[in-house]
Amino acid sequence: MTATHTDELTAFGYRQELRRTLGSFSAFAAGFSFVSILTTVFQLFGLGYSFGGTMFFWTWPVVIAGQLLVALNFAELAARYPLAGSIYQWAKHVSRGFAGWLAGWMMLLGCTVALAAAAIALQVVLPSVWSGFQLVGGDPSITSPTGATNAVLLGSALIVCTTAANVAGVRIMARINDIGVAAELAGVAVLVAGLALFAVRGPQVVTAPLPDTGTGAGLLASALMAGYVLYGFDTAASVAEETVNARKAAPRAVLRALLISGLGGLAVILVALMAAPSLTDGNLADQGLPYVIQAVFGDVLGRIFLADVAIAVVVCTLTIQTGTIRLCYSMARDGALPASARLARVNPRTGTPLLPALVSGAVAVALLLVNLGNPTIFSAITGTSVVVVYVAYLLVTLPLLRRRIRGEFGARPGLFSLGRWALPVNVAAVVWGVLMIVNIAWPRPEVYDASGTGSVWLLLFPLEFLAFAALTGWLCWCRAAPTPEPVEA
Repeated sequence: MTATHTDELTAFGYRQELRRTLGSFSAFAAGFSFVSILTTVFQLFGLGYSFGGTMFFWTWPVVIAGQLLVALNFAELAARYPLAGSIYQWAKHVSRGFAGWLAGWMMLLGCTVALAAAAIALQVVLPSVWSGFQLVGGDPSITSPTGATNAVLLGSALIVCTTAANVAGVRIMARINDIGVAAELAGVAVLVAGLALFAVRGPQVVTAPLPDTGTGAGLLASALMAGYVLYGFDTAASVAEETVNARKAAPRAVLRALLISGLGGLAVILVALMAAPSLTDGNLADQGLPYVIQAVFGDVLGRIFLADVAIAVVVCTLTIQTGTIRLCYSMARDGALPASARLARVNPRTGTPLLPALVSGAVAVALLLVNLGNPTIFSAITGTSVVVVYVAYLLVTLPLLRRRIRGEFGARPGLFSLGRWALPVNVAAVVWGVLMIVNIAWPRPEVYDASGTGSVWLLLFPLEFLAFAALTGWLCWCRAAPTPEPVEA
């Protein structure tokens, strides 16, 4: 830790408590493993294909472009405010009062929901590796009652393990994360090359829609897959207080995490569609990428590769919780949460906030257990996490736009800047955020009532969750100590 880093935090009104040991690769790895191509693409490939057919491929470049608009704004903020808990700190500095606080609260809830959603991805992979992982017997499909129950059991066990790893300290977490990201990058390269080698059709497959798929509402719904995969890149900046030379490393890490994840996922989807034995037998929608992997690579090699995907799921879950912990710590040290004094304590031996780790793990497990045996859990939790996080993003980009219009957010020498493109990029990011929130929150039975109960409560689940989050947030904000006025540095 250098004097410069300490002086920077002091200028913001904080002292260095977290251990500044992460290099630029570790910062990138935090954002990349939150996104986690192998976890999220494997998790939602079947859902995307069932909605949009081969044409769901085209939702990816659209979402990449839209999220890049957001990431460019975040990169500017990461350079100017290299602080733990990225979204909360950025919102606090570009907005005031409850509105600024609400972004952090929404992101905190969104990350907790995402933690639960990532953990149940093990169900998509492990029973295909070995049938013994289907602990409750029956159909392993995550949309079946037995598959959903098993997903909760596997996911809960994983969250317990990631909580223990986060409690153990940032060095252990970073080592696991770095190794996992290296394994995932290698896995993506092998997957793309292998599927391309055994392709049975050309890339034009994505230009020829199948009958009754890939148009209208189905194609809009399939954007849920890309929307879910391509968020969380801001976690690369959430570990800024543990990153060396964060003002320069964090903006690059945010952009690299998004672009490498987006382009890698795009390549995986394309070659999977090219190599799938059949596009019309229902297996792509029902079984997703595990079906393609085992059909192309065979049983033994297929299982080995799926084991690599399981590692990616573990690391993704670990990193999501790491980002959640830093966000909770960042808000607590400002006195912005109930029980802030205890939540803001950093263990002197491990350099980790222990209570946020335990609380985030417990809430995520509780969220899973409440939905034990519910086959709608997969799509409902996934869709809700997207809506909540995108609302948190909008609560940053919208007030940032207001400050740009007023001329209160100009470029700073030596820091990442969008220059003359700042205003149009910011406007486009706000418009993009609103459109995606409306699209994903739309009450589609296929997403929020997959079991066909006809319940209005299930269809409106994301909106109900947002209303509950805003109400509880207001109560927490009123009870918490006043947040210190943001300091420019």
